[in-house]
Amino acid sequence: MADEKDLKLEEGEQEGGKGKSKIILLIVGALVLVAVAVGVTLFLISGDSGGEEAEGEGEAEAKAAESAAPVKKPAQYVKLKPEFVINFQVGPRQRFLQVYIDIMTRDDLIVAGLEEHSPRVRSEIISVISQQEFEKLRTPEGRKALQEAIAMTVKQVMREETGSDAIEQVLFTNYVMQ
Repeated sequence: MADEKDLKLEEGEQEGGKGKSKIILLIVGALVLVAVAVGVTLFLISGDSGGEEAEGEGEAEAKAAESAAPVKKPAQYVKLKPEFVINFQVGPRQRFLQVYIDIMTRDDLIVAGLEEHSPRVRSEIISVISQQEFEKLRTPEGRKALQEAIAMTVKQVMREETGSDAIEQVLFTNYVMQ
């Protein structure tokens, strides 16, 4: 009987040893998987492809990607102060248009140019607005056409003065007609 008990104890010890070795193998396997994942991630992030030819191709692809998708700068808004007040003679009545104008651009050169050449820009805008028909300015289509005409005029002035015409939009922030 003592031999059977010793035999059973030895079997139990072997079973407990197998359980511990399984846990150790699982932990080691998990660590190996983590190490492989970290290695692959670092390899992909570094962009190291192993050869000089591949590096040259990678650089060419990066340059092509840069030229294909330029980074957009944040929009800058330049308020043309003070507001524009234009009078119109409509039959026997005197009519007025008051409009606040902002220019949207992403070019620092345009921002500086609008501030530096403000008198000329304002004069040209007043000329454009004064040439419009009052009744057309009351319609949404007329306002849109006025925005486009002002944008073209401001682009032309900026092209002449700064060499750049990177104006994206002319915005009316307040538009009052009487």
